[in-house]
Amino acid sequence: MAQQHTGGARDAVVIGGGLAGMLAATALLGHADTVTVLERDRYPEHRGFRKGVPQARHTHILLTGGQHALDDLLPGSCTALADAGAHRLDLPRDLLTRTPSGWPRRFDEGRHHTLSVTRPVLDAVVTERARAAFARSATRVEVREATEVTGLTGDAGRVTGVRIRPREGGAPHTLTAGLVVDASGRSSRAPRWYAELGLAAPQEESVDTGLGYATRRYRPGPGTTPDTGVNVPHWPSSPRGGCYLPVEDGIWLLTLAGMRGDHPPTDPEAFLAYSATVGDPYLHSLVSRAEPLTPVHGFHDTRNRRRRYERPGAAPKGFLVLGDAHCTFNPVYGQGMSVAALGARALRDTLARTGGPLPDAAATAQREIAAVTDPAWVAAVGADLPYLRDADEKPSAGERLTAWYFDRLAARAALDPVVGAALRDVFCLTAPLPRLFGPRIAARTVLLPRRPALPAPPTTPEPV
Repeated sequence: MAQQHTGGARDAVVIGGGLAGMLAATALLGHADTVTVLERDRYPEHRGFRKGVPQARHTHILLTGGQHALDDLLPGSCTALADAGAHRLDLPRDLLTRTPSGWPRRFDEGRHHTLSVTRPVLDAVVTERARAAFARSATRVEVREATEVTGLTGDAGRVTGVRIRPREGGAPHTLTAGLVVDASGRSSRAPRWYAELGLAAPQEESVDTGLGYATRRYRPGPGTTPDTGVNVPHWPSSPRGGCYLPVEDGIWLLTLAGMRGDHPPTDPEAFLAYSATVGDPYLHSLVSRAEPLTPVHGFHDTRNRRRRYERPGAAPKGFLVLGDAHCTFNPVYGQGMSVAALGARALRDTLARTGGPLPDAAATAQREIAAVTDPAWVAAVGADLPYLRDADEKPSAGERLTAWYFDRLAARAALDPVVGAALRDVFCLTAPLPRLFGPRIAARTVLLPRRPALPAPPTTPEPV
């Protein structure tokens, strides 16, 4: 018989010890008596790749909204990331994004920036700072590595804990808790666990363009380091794209992507040749002069998938889900880590506001997590849906109008600092989508003449 470990209504379990799990545990400090973080793998001794993060070798960025949330939860984290080598790329000065109409002006706004960093450094800094916060808190936090969660305990009305199995020996047993947080990532098994409790799986929405991407590390040659990061995204008439971003130690990452099964190859020579087929030759000209440092690593699980745990009756009392276990995004939009941080902050703020027992706060927190996820979900799905329409399928009048507006808005944003600032506010997750439809932005988008963007990447920043 499995051994039972009892806990009270103020005890919490977090499934997953990655970025989302560590931030969820941080959010629970001061609101729980104990928090047990269950991580199925072991953390690397140094800042290395962790087995349970299959996309770790690829490009990662942290958007402004995600940075604000991270620093709210763990003050000083963004400075610590910069000290560890993360690159601050001011937008749009330090990251040029090619549009279908050309290159944008290089405004020196000083309003938004991304942090470009490898996943091992990001995870290590967050984990180190979270552990330091755990040590200072009155909440007792235990992080159990090499521990697999095999199911939930309780019934369709309430989750009371988890069943766990040590992966390196030891008897399976049960942990009871007032709140169970699933932060286990893309591989979350919560829908299967729901069936074991007699619950219907939560409603799931999925948008999959069949995109695949591949990444390789480079070191630019002497005198050939770009002045900016470069992003050449795909668009309907050019379904291949790529980005070239700096990370730690003078290293740059090239990630190439292709839609609808047109994936970049992992053969090194073919990968380099593929870079010449994206929407602008500038990207290939940079990479062809750089020294490759690693093999090419591919990744194909890129669908947008959202499970609607926030809907009435979709989650039992005492259970909530955040991070990739709740919602995954097409990774080319760089939103996932920021949304995980925003979700953890929403959990903390809900607990602080409600002040009640953990099981009773779960439903409210889940709705707040869904609310901060909405802008990123709408943006990612809206960008991907055009690739799913058959060639002979005609869009509705509303879809045509929306596409026309956003096409003009993107073209205007490349040249207009006012429209560009609004678009960056939404992209960086610091403003809701309606910001793009305000009277001033709509007037400049619709009434001002449409002009092509620049024919070549600008070399000089412009003051605003």
